[in-house]
Amino acid sequence: MNYPKIYLVLDNCFAIKRWVEPETWGPLIKQLGFDYVEASFDNEADFFYSPDWYLDAWFDRVKAVEAAQDIHVANFFTGYQTYRTAGLAHPNEKMARHMLEGWVKPAIERLGARGSGIGFSLHAYPDRVLQDPELYKKETRKVSELLSEIGGIAKDNGNIPVCVEAMYAPHQTPWTIEGTKNFLRDIYNIGQNPVYTTIDMGHMVGQVRFQKPSRDAVRKSIEAAIEGRVFTEPWLGGDTTYAIWEKAIKDKDTGDGILDAIEADMARYPHLFSFDPADSDPYAWLEALACYSPIMHMQQTNGVTSSHAAFTEDNNAAGIIDGARLLAAIAKSYEKEDPAMPPKAEAIYLSFEIFASNAEHPREIKNKLKETCAYWRTFIPKDGMPLNELIERLK
Repeated sequence: MNYPKIYLVLDNCFAIKRWVEPETWGPLIKQLGFDYVEASFDNEADFFYSPDWYLDAWFDRVKAVEAAQDIHVANFFTGYQTYRTAGLAHPNEKMARHMLEGWVKPAIERLGARGSGIGFSLHAYPDRVLQDPELYKKETRKVSELLSEIGGIAKDNGNIPVCVEAMYAPHQTPWTIEGTKNFLRDIYNIGQNPVYTTIDMGHMVGQVRFQKPSRDAVRKSIEAAIEGRVFTEPWLGGDTTYAIWEKAIKDKDTGDGILDAIEADMARYPHLFSFDPADSDPYAWLEALACYSPIMHMQQTNGVTSSHAAFTEDNNAAGIIDGARLLAAIAKSYEKEDPAMPPKAEAIYLSFEIFASNAEHPREIKNKLKETCAYWRTFIPKDGMPLNELIERLK
């Protein structure tokens, strides 16, 4: 069994608008106890608004800080600048191509030269696409082809890992466990160019909002609406399904015929539903997909919200992410084989994507990140370690 080496990494997204230069966030990250960094493009290094002369100097400054501080920027990740766009799924194909040519390709070329991986969430499907099953199939194929092309660019530039972050809603794929497997298989099948995912340890907890409702749940929702009782509206997916449901309420119809019609219409939109309760379970994601997630985003979560919380004593007491259990779940993913998937990751970077609110002062931010590092250092040493050795240490 070829287990990966596991590293602890700090995403410098916490530093946005506060520590905005490599010469300030680099030494700070070292002081906080981390030796590996994930650099957010949002922290003054975005490829759309930063001119080449600035990026040339910026990457030189990063290299100098790495040498001076004995740290390594292992990976780079997109932030809100590109996340807030339709990106590779833009309705205008020229705009989707512009995202690839104007942002992704130059980024990979620079990162390939320094051996750093890249992760992103660069596509979101407009609602008119989601509401048209045939159009959805065509558009998802286009995105898969673009991502295969991106995988090829990465292969030609140091074979650096490319990761598409798993999200938590139907318009941003991949977002379910089985859907993520199919997403990676489809891309790899096009040109044998590996593209991976980034599992975020809090994203999936909101999947319950999009689980396909049972027939009984749909019937009860109609009854409650007819009777004027307070109820939580079920997720039915397509607009046409909601139209049938609303007609049932208007007609006061809870019979088998109308329920059959609702279920048949929901079946037209499988891409809008989670069918497995495990989709909301972080450990189920790890057991199924950790070996295809060379960049993993870490946060503490209570299992209800994805707040990108730090691993402080209080948060850990209420949280569900445990170091030993996480490592064991990652190991399980390496026990499975799937020849249709890309090669398994040889290294996994556990990258702490801890958000800092505008109301937090710098001392609070630093303290929670120090505490996060201290907790995880009980599992993973400074220079990383092969997963099997980490698990052996816990026995």
